[in-house]
Amino acid sequence: MPLMVDTALMSRLVVHVDMDAFYASIEVRDQPELADKPVAVIVPGRRGVVMTANYVARGFGVHSALPAHLARRRCPGIILIPQRMEVYRAVSAQIHGIFAQYTDVIEPLALDEAYLDVTQEQRTLDQAEEMARSIQADILAETQLTCSAGVSVNKFLAKLASGMKKPAGLTVISPEEVDALLAALPVEEFFGVGPVIAGKLQAQGTHTGADLRARSLAELQAILGSGKLAPRLYDLARGVDERPVEAHREAKSIGVEQTFERDLTSREALLAELPGITAEVEARLAKRGYVGRTVVLKLRYEDGTRVTRHRTREEPLATADELAQAAAEVLTPELLAGHRVRLLGVSVVNLSPRQGA
Repeated sequence: MPLMVDTALMSRLVVHVDMDAFYASIEVRDQPELADKPVAVIVPGRRGVVMTANYVARGFGVHSALPAHLARRRCPGIILIPQRMEVYRAVSAQIHGIFAQYTDVIEPLALDEAYLDVTQEQRTLDQAEEMARSIQADILAETQLTCSAGVSVNKFLAKLASGMKKPAGLTVISPEEVDALLAALPVEEFFGVGPVIAGKLQAQGTHTGADLRARSLAELQAILGSGKLAPRLYDLARGVDERPVEAHREAKSIGVEQTFERDLTSREALLAELPGITAEVEARLAKRGYVGRTVVLKLRYEDGTRVTRHRTREEPLATADELAQAAAEVLTPELLAGHRVRLLGVSVVNLSPRQGA
């Protein structure tokens, strides 16, 4: 059955702007001799991790959260540059200053990404597209950096659009295009669907948006549980996303979870996984400009039971080593108690802006 888009939900106009390989692009801009060379920006330290890579390096399989030693292995000629967060934050401030010239309703997702609500009475989708083009041109003129933009009638569709023509692309998704676009979209590209959820859906024969749309809400809840995800996907498959653009949205927690192909049974095996996980948490904290005082350790056992433990410090935590040490303190032998562990996660709460952010 063709998708019938509810016209009552079409009154919002959203632009999603995503800078292209932001940190790496700044380094290439500031060091022109790096043009056309593979470049990655890393969080320095004993267990360095990639924060972002330029498109040359991405062609070799280098991506964010990849350990630096694997980046070198995949791309032997790669140039690894320690992050300069004070520079990236300054450029981000320039970009957000440009956003503010077009709308007061800006929801930053990170230093290099934001939603803009450009809704005004009688403004059309074509006018929102022209606004997005102007934003791209202003950013290029002021920072010598490119960005990709997506324009549509809600946040999900705008973000989907911004990723379609990277780098330096602009895509508009109109209400008339939603049906065919979402019908062909792989389930893993829907908001909130990671590898584990995608696997559950695919195991039940649900591979595309059309397959999602064919499922009743009750069927999705049977696959995904009774939480918020099933209703959300039910709506998204129909092009519905009623989330407003929230100006000045603050992060509540930042974390990373890893699901293992084979359950882990010893504390030593779990401790060996912590450095890789906390290195990625460190990268995400740095990208968003936060530190935190509380580390939360999460385990999911083979029977689906979840347990959490936390450790709070007087001084802010930000580095991978600090986070791993705090998590290790609460990863006690008693916590395992003969269980097999399927998932290990580390997150940071009690967040505050990084000094100088």
